[in-house]
Amino acid sequence: MKINAFVEDLKTKSAAELNEELVAAKKELFNLRFQNATNQLDNTSRIKEVRRNIARIQTVITEKANAAE
Repeated sequence: MKINAFVEDLKTKSAAELNEELVAAKKELFNLRFQNATNQLDNTSRIKEVRRNIARIQTVITEKANAAE
């Protein structure tokens, strides 16, 4: 249910807010990868979680773009 709540929250946001969320998630992914490369990352499963969240955000952005057409 946690994932469904995240997606529903994304669907209520505007395109600008979704883009901000996407940029923040990509920055987080970069930082996680950097920590992983320097062996400072404890929870490596977080990388997978953030990648999936990025995909979810991009999917919602695409859905909104297609609905606007």
